[in-house]
Amino acid sequence: MGEYIIYYRGKVVGGIYDDRFLVKPTKSAVSMMPDAGMELPYEGAKEMLLVDDVENRKFLRKLLESMYDELPAPKKKK
Repeated sequence: MGEYIIYYRGKVVGGIYDDRFLVKPTKSAVSMMPDAGMELPYEGAKEMLLVDDVENRKFLRKLLESMYDELPAPKKKK
């Protein structure tokens, strides 16, 4: 699996894989980054969006906030 899993308010939004910040391709993420490339975080995984503008805090906050409602709720632990 990846190096780091990134959570936002308890939901998985993406991760850091081989020095790349990748997020789940939700509708809002795709609309905010229409030219972003799709990349595999690791072999056998689903493609994710590559976030290039990792230094822009305002953009990252807006991105994660816009994705939140589209992400599935965390699975309940048994």
